[in-house]
Amino acid sequence: MTRGGTSRLRTALCDRLGIRHPIFGFSHEPDVVVAIAQAGGFPILGLARDAPEHIPAIVADVERRLAGLPYGIDLMLPSRVPQQADLDSLRRNLPREHVEFVQALRQRFDIKPPSRPSFFTSQARSEALFQAQIEAVLGSSALGIATAIGLRPELIDRARSLGKVTFSLVGSVRHAQKALALGVDVLVAQGYDAGGHTGPIGTLSLVPQVIGAADGKPVLAAGGIATGAQVLGCLGMGAQGAWLGTLWMGAKESHTPRALLQRLIASGSEDTVISRAHSGKPCRVVRSDWIDAWAQAGAPAPLDMPLQQVLTGEVFASIHENDDPRLIYEAAGQSVFGIDAPTCVADQMRKLVDEMEDAWDRLRRCARP
Repeated sequence: MTRGGTSRLRTALCDRLGIRHPIFGFSHEPDVVVAIAQAGGFPILGLARDAPEHIPAIVADVERRLAGLPYGIDLMLPSRVPQQADLDSLRRNLPREHVEFVQALRQRFDIKPPSRPSFFTSQARSEALFQAQIEAVLGSSALGIATAIGLRPELIDRARSLGKVTFSLVGSVRHAQKALALGVDVLVAQGYDAGGHTGPIGTLSLVPQVIGAADGKPVLAAGGIATGAQVLGCLGMGAQGAWLGTLWMGAKESHTPRALLQRLIASGSEDTVISRAHSGKPCRVVRSDWIDAWAQAGAPAPLDMPLQQVLTGEVFASIHENDDPRLIYEAAGQSVFGIDAPTCVADQMRKLVDEMEDAWDRLRRCARP
């Protein structure tokens, strides 16, 4: 390829989606999404942390700035949540032991209440919330619709009927088979290395198994990916692209709080840990004093989703609002090693593509006639 142009290393899925590089980028930040698209990748806008009434305005702004460039939207739709969720009622019925433990931590760390509302202080995950998010997302012009935790047959059917490409993040062959049975178009094999909610199988072990089960349907690799050489390795295994999330938090477009950015820059893969303290489900996060407190002797076991975020949502909002360097954390994968300085998405994409090309050239030199 011409450096900065369209990659030589393209796949059929790149052609199907109309993108220049086999790089898929997940972010909750609209500015990151726009920048990835402009740099030739396929961005996926995470809207699981947004109230349904806010989604149409977010989407409209993103689509205006994308000016027709393709993108996707991701929702998290776990099962076993209440049909309806009244936040005040849920708070009143939290176990006393957990309430007292969190209150003791708030006093210990001098955590002030947040000064403004956020998703974590105003919402509790429920089927009603998910359905409202789904309706808002299906009204978008997004080319792709991805689901992280959970599958909803109706969403997949409706999205495909609207001409959208459906993606499902899977952490095992069993999950992949369920998604395929529902007609999902693209499987995202997300390994244990990944940030956020993830399963027990490492990316290098999971990807070939999911490709084997996919019966020719495209598979993306996700989890712990931070370099172009890793992207090429994923293509070499048979994936049609790589899905990256953590890396973009180092870009200025992510608006990562300063203390969190410094924590990410200072962290290596071993500084991430899988904890249920964030959401109630196993979730890989970058460690902080808040996360470590939940692993100390005598700490109660985190509550199941959605109750853990009902219990701790105000704390999460506060430590981000106040940019607390002791406590701030976020979902982050073992790919955090790739964040070594503040940067921007355009430079990150350029580096990934150049590294992918360099790795391809090294591989060719290794080949024997």
